Amino acid sequence: MSSETARATLSRRGTKMVQWLSLGIAVLAAFSTPVAAQPPGLVVSVAASVSDALDEIGRLYRAATGVTVAINTGGSHTLARQIVEGAGAGLFLSADDIQMNVVEKAGRLVPGTRTRLLTNELVVIAPTSSTEISLAQVLQGRIRRLAMGEPAAVPAGVYGRRWLEHEQSWARLEKLIVPFPTVRAVLSAVEAGRADAGIVYRTDVAGASVRVVAAIAANEHPYLDISYPVAVIRGPAESEARRFLDYLKSPAARAVFTKRGFRFDPAPAPQRENRAYGQRR
Repeated sequence: MSSETARATLSRRGTKMVQWLSLGIAVLAAFSTPVAAQPPGLVVSVAASVSDALDEIGRLYRAATGVTVAINTGGSHTLARQIVEGAGAGLFLSADDIQMNVVEKAGRLVPGTRTRLLTNELVVIAPTSSTEISLAQVLQGRIRRLAMGEPAAVPAGVYGRRWLEHEQSWARLEKLIVPFPTVRAVLSAVEAGRADAGIVYRTDVAGASVRVVAAIAANEHPYLDISYPVAVIRGPAESEARRFLDYLKSPAARAVFTKRGFRFDPAPAPQRENRAYGQRR
């Protein structure tokens, strides 16, 4: 084969390869969603105890608006630290005011958006197999291990310590405390029998394999003042976060919260609950 013939053959092969590559790119383009057409997203940092409700509400919000809500969940103290350090959350739903105060003092909240959204109650739980454990036994320290959120940081642990101090039981129980980073971890430990009793939120025990030893009713323990504040975080997602905050106060979201056992803080008034959330502002 002459050099000219070889060059001609290579040229034809190169042309065919380009044609096949062009065809492949066209097919991929036809069956791919352009980046610009993908729905925008919003990152929401929420306390572990309310994450299941927010997952469900996020799906409803996407169906109504086309906006995907990504849930970043964990202990409120951990989430607050992340936000203070610059994490890209658009909204923060905390399990207590203390951690929201941390974020506010750091200048990360959008002024005027902080709202006390939900309330909850504590319950004392035990493994389902421990039918003999009573509230009196727990308060008297006649157990080996009491699981609860870290009393110095995790909201459920802070509330739990406040209650035990009110019952004058903290001093005798402090050495028996097994601290956990989230209330969900407390629940898992009690379910597995790694603790004789635990302190969690009332909303956490639905469907869990634990026995409720006692409920710490809010009307009998008003000093606990368990609330879930929510606020918009400064940053590029402020507009979408405001819309989602409004949606959290809508009838659709309230129905989800109610179904999961949460109650609503009586302080804030409903805000534009009749808005059609499928319409963009």
